[in-house]
Amino acid sequence: MRSQLARKSENTYHHGDLRDALIKAALREAEQGGAEAISIKALAKQLGVSQPAPYRHFADRDALLTAVTAEAFRQLSAILREAMAKPSKQSKLSRLAQATLDFGLRRNGIYRLMFASRTVSCAAKGSELHEATRETFGLVVEALEAPAVGYLRERQALKIWAAMHGVVMLAEQGMFTGEPAHATREELVEDFVSETKAALALAIKNARRRTKAGA
Repeated sequence: MRSQLARKSENTYHHGDLRDALIKAALREAEQGGAEAISIKALAKQLGVSQPAPYRHFADRDALLTAVTAEAFRQLSAILREAMAKPSKQSKLSRLAQATLDFGLRRNGIYRLMFASRTVSCAAKGSELHEATRETFGLVVEALEAPAVGYLRERQALKIWAAMHGVVMLAEQGMFTGEPAHATREELVEDFVSETKAALALAIKNARRRTKAGA
């Protein structure tokens, strides 16, 4: 009887639907406890399918984590893109940085899955996850609103990317309140934004000067 019920539940998922359902359910689990909270066995039980069913879509837990992390990056990219598109007196970089801070603190379990596990570092070049991370980083570069001069934009994008990661991880541990500087986290993030834009503008100016001098 139990096997019949399992087959019935499993048959309610059309081809591809179970894969999507597993990713969505895994994201919900990661919200609470990061990558460690994701269990294929528990997800199968939660969705009412047989234990082997998830393995028709994911070879193992690592494959599921990779797909879940890729979806998390796509969700972050959508949030950043929306923040950058909104009319505002703030720069695109400011809006992106504040949206990143909000995402990291509000969805910290997902953020840790994305940035505090080895899933991304193990992703093959050209894979779904690799492309999803490139898309997110590309938005950071775009938010700088500066011309392409060598790899100066990418260098500054990496710097503020690292700074934002540090803010989120320290804040999540209660170690980045801004209290010693009598400033909010948001105000300190604005400092990073201003310093990044100023440093990039100066680097571009110096690069162009050297180019003219060598002409």
